[in-house]
Amino acid sequence: MGSKIEAKRLMRSHGVPVAPDSTVESPEAVGLPALVKASAGGGGRGMRIVRSAGELAEAIASAEREALAAFGDGTVFVERYVEGARHVEVQVFADTHGNVLSLHERDCTMQRRHQKVLEEAPSPPSTATCGCG
Repeated sequence: MGSKIEAKRLMRSHGVPVAPDSTVESPEAVGLPALVKASAGGGGRGMRIVRSAGELAEAIASAEREALAAFGDGTVFVERYVEGARHVEVQVFADTHGNVLSLHERDCTMQRRHQKVLEEAPSPPSTATCGCG
């Protein structure tokens, strides 16, 4: 999972829904607002929110420079930015014998500059998925 591009490709091949994304060669296919992301990174490094088409080229160039400096890989991609989304993670361990263990989900929505500040586990129910709101 060192490459977000490959991870998303793998998830799509298994029918897992993922945010629409595109390579930097055709970012307009994603629409606005968009998020430029470093493929190799984490911790908010190499991420830029783009709200207008005029910001896109500089956001890509800036994210590529930061990703290269931070991770040694300047590969970036563009995906649709989802306003107000929750950030929920699931930790999964697997071995080469087919054993898989899930440590359940945790809500990592509370962030500052794309960096998690607080993780809450188990994740509180979402009104978007439970139909209670």
